[in-house]
Amino acid sequence: MLSADLISELDHEVQSVRKTLERIPEDKFLWKPHEKSMALGRLASHIAELPGWAAMTMETDSFDMAPEGQPPFQPANLNSREEIVALFDKNVAAARSALAKASDEHLQKDWSLMAGKQTMICVPRIGMLRSWIMNHMIHHRAQLGVYLRLNDIPVPSVYGPSADEGKMG
Repeated sequence: MLSADLISELDHEVQSVRKTLERIPEDKFLWKPHEKSMALGRLASHIAELPGWAAMTMETDSFDMAPEGQPPFQPANLNSREEIVALFDKNVAAARSALAKASDEHLQKDWSLMAGKQTMICVPRIGMLRSWIMNHMIHHRAQLGVYLRLNDIPVPSVYGPSADEGKMG
């Protein structure tokens, strides 16, 4: 079943994502490497949110970020490392649970991201899960690793030893 493969992939990736989130410095939540960059706290909050999108993708047919006549989606902007790790853990558990219930057929059905009447993305759920959720989370984990490095905070090993940890995983 595809869901078992996705859960295995998720389980592998969330270990290093969590290790990276556990290292974020609370006194640097507003720090940015560049004026166009996300602040460190906002980036970490975004990473914590991403696994929650997996459950939503499995349980709905679409999500409207700017529904007509209603307030637009507001991303999380958490204020402590503890809140970020807690949200991440909660969202990972929800993602695992939703994936465990998914049939291969359900994973092949389209899912859409909307902004009002405009369709921003329409892809099979499995594509949303891999590209827009897992790969997106991996991308931002790497970005957060650079933020840590630039602040002289040890970067955890991910796929191999880091310059700070001479060991795997």
